Amino acid sequence: MKHYALLLPLVLLAACAPEAEEPAADDAAVATTEPAAPQPAAPEPGAVDSDTLTLGGLGELRIGEPIPAGSSFASRGAQIPGTTCRTVSSPDYPGVHAMTVDGEVRRITVSDESEVALVEGIGADASEAQVRAAFPGFEESPHKYLAAPGKYLTQPGRDARLHFEIDTDETVSLIHVGAQPELTWVEGCA
Repeated sequence: MKHYALLLPLVLLAACAPEAEEPAADDAAVATTEPAAPQPAAPEPGAVDSDTLTLGGLGELRIGEPIPAGSSFASRGAQIPGTTCRTVSSPDYPGVHAMTVDGEVRRITVSDESEVALVEGIGADASEAQVRAAFPGFEESPHKYLAAPGKYLTQPGRDARLHFEIDTDETVSLIHVGAQPELTWVEGCA
């Protein structure tokens, strides 16, 4: 029993002694690996011109935000009564319209009547092959109104995404950017 009594202070002393610090997992990884190759940076909001469609929007029109005060985007033409869904357009962007729900921009659509293109250079009238090369992994679904090879190509996910309408001549007829569920609504606000 005396031996245990002598060992007890040593065990307690060892338990209270500071341990040698081990390098943090991040420090160890840095020490044993080469530096990572730089990743391409996402374009800054001001780095793209106003005719470039991004996941964030087009010019002053931003997905998930209200139309800015003083914007040239406004409701034009007939709207569906009794709903908070509106279609807006701007004379500054022919061939482009946006859908708002409860005052928030939910989708921007670019038609083949527009010169607006994505950062990747894809615009309406691009070929399906160009879209698939630039955006592999998009989900394909049949077009509601067109026979094959008409189809939809949609970026998977729930936040702001891309949705292409491919015509029977295998070219892009419409490019949509927006959030679900409005992104894939076939008949807009209807």
